[in-house]
Amino acid sequence: MNAISVQPVVDMRKVRRAVRSPKGNLVLVLGAIAVIALTTEDASHAIPTVMNAVGAATLADIIIQRIERGIWVFPTAGILSGLIVALLLSPFDAGMIAPATAVLAITSKHLLRVRVANVFNPAALALVLAAVLFDAGHSWWGALPELGWGGALIIGAAGWYTADRINKLPMVLTFLGMFYALATAASFVGEPSDFASLFRAPDLQAALFFAFFMVDDPPTSPVKYRDQAVFGALVAVAAFAGFEAFGWLYYMLAGLLIGNAWWAALRTYRSRTRRSGASPAGEARPVHATLQATADRRL
Repeated sequence: MNAISVQPVVDMRKVRRAVRSPKGNLVLVLGAIAVIALTTEDASHAIPTVMNAVGAATLADIIIQRIERGIWVFPTAGILSGLIVALLLSPFDAGMIAPATAVLAITSKHLLRVRVANVFNPAALALVLAAVLFDAGHSWWGALPELGWGGALIIGAAGWYTADRINKLPMVLTFLGMFYALATAASFVGEPSDFASLFRAPDLQAALFFAFFMVDDPPTSPVKYRDQAVFGALVAVAAFAGFEAFGWLYYMLAGLLIGNAWWAALRTYRSRTRRSGASPAGEARPVHATLQATADRRL
């Protein structure tokens, strides 16, 4: 009798590749930050928020990708989106807000796309929608504001490592430099106390977390350094304008969505220009375009 070959339900090679990928590495970094953050919050509220958000996003990612691609995948995108949503939402919101927001994030990733890449940072879009639709609170507790300067150093060190690994430090530093330059200039023109909160907890830690872990999302941000600088500056200006004009709870997230929309439009324009034959015949594809296509395919 021939031996029956039993295929494992989970291909460990795919799991290892997923963990070693930029998003898999980011999941590990954010997971470590989440563990630290849980020591600063009421565990009876914070732990269910993390579990519900990550569980809902993971399940949604697995199901959607199974339907779309016909394969089972290791849901790094779902875990990552769920973690970010959980770490930014208030753990004291109603129990269904975290999982609903996480599912919104994953759904938007698959629905709002240009070619093979999503247009908006999924977590940012979902968090803005949650604030508008569900009146969800954003506490950014995962940015470690309760640890003061220690929390800022942890976020800065972990963020520097991840941004450098995906070659997005120019974008991150441009955003932070422009954002705080605008805040400093505005404090001289207006009332300094109106902007003082941006330089201390929790807003300082929130800005660091936002810059290092959201602005530089590979599929929704540029690769070429010049584009990175423009993108970072645009997000900073849009975010500060939202803070100054409206005082939105989600002013940074809204600024990021504006930057995402600009980059998606520019990427589409460039793609159409290349297809129309504007580039000389036989010209090699730019290295940065190849790198962007690789980033776009990361799920």
